[in-house]
Parts: sequence; structure tokens; C-alpha cells
Amino acid sequence: MPSNIQRNRIRSIDMMRGLVMLIMLVDHVRERFFLHMQVTDPMDIDTTSPALFFTRLAAHYCAPTFVFLTGLSAWLYANPVDKANSPKPKRNVREFLIKRGLFILFLEITLITFSWGASFQTIYLQVMWAIGVSMITLAILSYLPRPIILVLGIIIVFGHNALTAITYVPHETDYTLWTMLHDRGYILQSAPLNIKVSYPVLPWIGVILLGYACGPLYNPRIDMEVRGRWLIGLCGVSLVLFLVLRGLNIYGETLPWTFQDGVIATFMSIFNLTKYPPSLAFLLLTLAGMFILLFAFERVKDNQLRFLDTFGSVPMFFYILHLYTLLLMYGIAFITWGANKGKYVGVDNIFQIWAISAGLSLVLYFPVKWFSTYKAKHHSPWLKYL
Repeated sequence: MPSNIQRNRIRSIDMMRGLVMLIMLVDHVRERFFLHMQVTDPMDIDTTSPALFFTRLAAHYCAPTFVFLTGLSAWLYANPVDKANSPKPKRNVREFLIKRGLFILFLEITLITFSWGASFQTIYLQVMWAIGVSMITLAILSYLPRPIILVLGIIIVFGHNALTAITYVPHETDYTLWTMLHDRGYILQSAPLNIKVSYPVLPWIGVILLGYACGPLYNPRIDMEVRGRWLIGLCGVSLVLFLVLRGLNIYGETLPWTFQDGVIATFMSIFNLTKYPPSLAFLLLTLAGMFILLFAFERVKDNQLRFLDTFGSVPMFFYILHLYTLLLMYGIAFITWGANKGKYVGVDNIFQIWAISAGLSLVLYFPVKWFSTYKAKHHSPWLKYL
């Protein structure tokens, strides 16, 4: 058996999480110190520089990876093994998913909301909202046979783009529900409080179902080479579907790509994909990247890239920690230098964003490593939620 499967945690999964956490850090630094160069969804390639475009494109890999691995981890939680890799009695995954889903939703509207603007005037229902709702939905559906869950996930991921033509305007009966499911927007606007759905949840429910259905790939009794062939196969199928559907502008993306003046601009048009909600093309491309990296990370030696699985072992802790660190940094910068980019504090180019992110990752590594070690040594129930 592969050595990394014999640990309480699966190292390749933690490394995958750790990588996208660091990419997410870059994107959030961008949102703090490069907001004067805002990007739309999909991006306006006529006004977005290639450096900014591909920086934002890298961040597209974060949410699909989080959600898919959440589903996969739920299957692993429900199907534990002992030290000899023999099956143990199944755990109650429904109870765990509902409790953790509600906990994540609570964090979204409290600590995470405050971290973005130091106020509660506008609650943004973002990726943690999508993960929380998806977990609760998976809890409800987890009693179904795994093949049915797989089929439901495929139908949602591949079919939700066909619903794009369905729209509602505020004050129509189904506007609020449809905004939460498929079309981002405000579900409440008032003087004391605004609530905006940034992550419509329907496609993410499909992704978490697919992750749960793929959980048996990480059964300890599955040989690493067998799992590797599956991961490469899933990557290949996803890329082929992306190239056919996107390349021919058939289906799966609302914005067709066109030839531009220059190779880079044409590539930008091809990879200019809708994230809110994530289009089929968006999910095919990002999940393909995740599959091939999971394959590669399982073949990394135990003494290599240890920092990645350190970050990935405590994702919620890192998520909240980095948001409040950025809030503090922005506040200090604003007091020190004032608004130097219109109404914002910002830097001059995107490469400075990457430099700030690199320095910040080094600083945050130490509290993350401390908490990861603490979590490994203690077994308090609340630690499972971080």
C-alpha cells in the first residue's frame, strides 16, 4: 500500500488543498491591493492585461477543488478504516455534514462577512455559503445509492447551463430562490442590511455529489497505480469534452470565444469562462487540472513540498486567518499612505501582488504549522470543523 494512505490523512489531498489555498491567497491579496483594476465575470479581455487575466484564471481552480474534495472527504469520513486498512463500522455522515454545513454558514455570515469590509451592512454569500449548502444537500441525498448520486451530479454539472435562459427580476415570486440556485444577485437590499448571493449553489451541489461518488478511489484497498489510471482518465475525458464543447462553441459557456489579434489574446478568449455560476466549461477545465495534480502529488516523496500539506491540513483555520491578516494589512496601509488609487489603497502592477502573497505565505506558515501540529495531537470534536 502507498505510504501516504496509511496516515490518518491522505497527503496528496492535503497537498492539493494546500496549493489552491495559496492560489486563493494571491487572489485575495489582489482583491485587497489591486481592486482599482477590477475584473468582471467573465473578464473583459479588452481591458484586462494578460498578467491580471492569468492571475485571475489561476484562482478559478480554487472553488471547484474545495467543493469536490469536500464531497470526497465526506465519503472517506463515512467509510473509515483501521490501521490495518480494514473497514470499520460506517459513521453517520449525514449528522456530520449537517452540523459542519451549518457551522460553515454561521461563519460565512459572521466572521467571514466582517473580514471583508469590517461591517455587517452587506452579507456576501460566497464560497463558504456554497460549501455549506452543498454539504447539507449531500447530507440529505447521502442515503441514496452511490451510482444514483453520481448520476445526479453529472446531470446537474452538465445540465445547469441549459437553465441560463430562465431569469427572474426582483419581486417576482421565484426570484429569491432562483438567485440562490443559479443567478447571482441581491436577495435583500435595504438601508440597514443587504444580502448578495455571489455563489449560486446549484452547480456546486453537482460538484460535491461528484466528489462523494469518487470517494472510493481513495479506498486504501485501491492500488495507487489503479487510482492513478482513473485520475488520468478523468483528466483526459474532462479535457477532451472541454476542447470539443468549448472549441466548437457548442454548449457549456454563455460567452463564445473568438479569434483575437494575437495568440495570447485568443487564448484569453478561449479561457475566459463564467464563474458565477460556474459554467460546464469552467468546471471541466478546473476539475481536469485537479485530477492531474492529485495524480502528481501522490508521487511526491514524503520529504518534498511538505509546506503544501501543512496548509492543506487546516484549511478553515488558514482561510479565516488570512482574511483577517489582509484586513489588518489594508487598514494599516490606508492609515499610513491613504487612498493612492482612487478610493483604494493599491500597488502598481500584478507582480507586486504575487510578491506580497509570497511574503505573506511565509509569515502565515508558522501559525498554520503550529495549529496543524496541535490538531494532530489533540482530538477535541471542535477541531474537526477547522
